[in-house]
Amino acid sequence: MKNLVITIDGPAGSGKSTVARRLAERLGASFLDTGAMYRAVTLAAMDAGVDLTDEKALERVVDSHHFEFFPGPGGMEVRIDGQDMTEAIRGQRVTSNSRYIASAPEVRRRLVEMQRLFARRHGRVVTEGRDQGTVAFADADVKFYLTAEASERARRRAAELLSRGKHVSGRRMQQDIEARDRRDTEREIGPLKPAPDATVVDTTEMGIEAVVDALEAVVRERCS
Repeated sequence: MKNLVITIDGPAGSGKSTVARRLAERLGASFLDTGAMYRAVTLAAMDAGVDLTDEKALERVVDSHHFEFFPGPGGMEVRIDGQDMTEAIRGQRVTSNSRYIASAPEVRRRLVEMQRLFARRHGRVVTEGRDQGTVAFADADVKFYLTAEASERARRRAAELLSRGKHVSGRRMQQDIEARDRRDTEREIGPLKPAPDATVVDTTEMGIEAVVDALEAVVRERCS
């Protein structure tokens, strides 16, 4: 297969990040983790001590720092002003505060441009997020939308955190996921929804490998 862009959108906990990374490996493509981009800007803003609700201040953060994103063996590698921040952006406070970046229209526009630049540089890309098939890459070769029941997504997230030594209430996790779903689907800029031409896959009762198998079959059928 030649150059191509594959988008995987979906709500939190639907498995899209893991699936996108593994699908990229199978196809010899680069994995574009858009969440890492939002977290990078969030971390820079937090370190600068700016008001995360001040959109102009967030724009200045983007414009005054040099953000670099590279494909890595374990996922996307992130540098801010030349410093490796790949691990630092994964902190819970950064993840929780990234919603402010996602809600800032002009900042989102800048990040979409970064995403498109990444795709142009690397040629073959599997990208995941909330608006990849609807906004960032509306002309993508293949589009997917992964979903799952909120209870199952909460179970997955709780298990993931437990593997890192963090104990969370499954009920609290489900409440957090449902609240995030509401924010993502109701926001004015780049709301979470399937692209009209996306293949929707319900992963509630599917393992990761089964999901990757299903998506790979679709890509090879359409792009071979």
